[in-house]
Amino acid sequence: MGGYLLKRIVSLLPVLLVVAIVDFIIIHLTPGDPASVMLGSQATEEELANLREQLGLTLPIYTRFFQWIIGILQGDLGWSIFMDMPVTEAISEHLGPTLSLTILAEIIAILFAIPLGVMAANRRGSWMDQSFMTFAMLGISLPSFWIGLNLILLFAVQFNWLPAAGYQPLSSGIVNHLKYLIMPAVSLGIMQGALIARMTRSSMLEVLGENYIRTAEAKGLKMWIVTYKHALRNAFIPILTVIGLSFATLIGGAVVTETVFNIPGIGKLIVNSVLRRDYEVIQGTVLMIAAAYVFINLIVDILYAYIDPRVRYDKS
Repeated sequence: MGGYLLKRIVSLLPVLLVVAIVDFIIIHLTPGDPASVMLGSQATEEELANLREQLGLTLPIYTRFFQWIIGILQGDLGWSIFMDMPVTEAISEHLGPTLSLTILAEIIAILFAIPLGVMAANRRGSWMDQSFMTFAMLGISLPSFWIGLNLILLFAVQFNWLPAAGYQPLSSGIVNHLKYLIMPAVSLGIMQGALIARMTRSSMLEVLGENYIRTAEAKGLKMWIVTYKHALRNAFIPILTVIGLSFATLIGGAVVTETVFNIPGIGKLIVNSVLRRDYEVIQGTVLMIAAAYVFINLIVDILYAYIDPRVRYDKS
């Protein structure tokens, strides 16, 4: 198992390097730069040239890239020109709201997706199965920002039950914290919940056709015991994989949702940094999201190896 884990960690390094290269090149090839944003449209070419030289923007792109990579290896993601602070500090200040949002969205997705998928599998071909899968297809198709805007219109504008936008930290109280997060979490979690529900149904259908399930039913075991103790337990491995990947996807997908609901998280930080051409912050946050994605992938692989005895035997 230790050798397998080491191989997986080593295999992730080229992925992060490719992400860093693509991230850096795309950002620096995009029209505009921090100097033009800072000085405005009235600045002269001489003023722009002086500021670009002060900011190091006149250095060759490969020189700036290697300086950035060396800084990363030393634990330094760079310095934010506009916020006047290290990028790591800027990310840490905005990480809390994003984690709260993604964790709540994942919980909501799991709570409605797995029961719906199980019930749809148990009633395959029925009106309930068709209804659940239609709902799942709609959840996959509808963009999260559209769902979020409709939730605002309904629960904030029409009924005035929830605040339309904003964020309150957990220190302000769990009820107040959830009041601001519930709508963005629902809008963000519906798509991932739909994917989990479809995978749960598919995996359950495969397991329910096995001989040991028919044997358990023939012994007279109650349906809920057969379903949840025997079928769902053995069907959970692919479901776990989708859950892990969906959580990683939620971190990246929070960008639009945080903007719609004015949540000061990583997504809002990226949007503001793109508008200001704050190169270091954009590079650092994109790389951090990619690292989180591959790290969660690694966790899923480890859990998969421990849950499935066949995988554990092969990897040991």
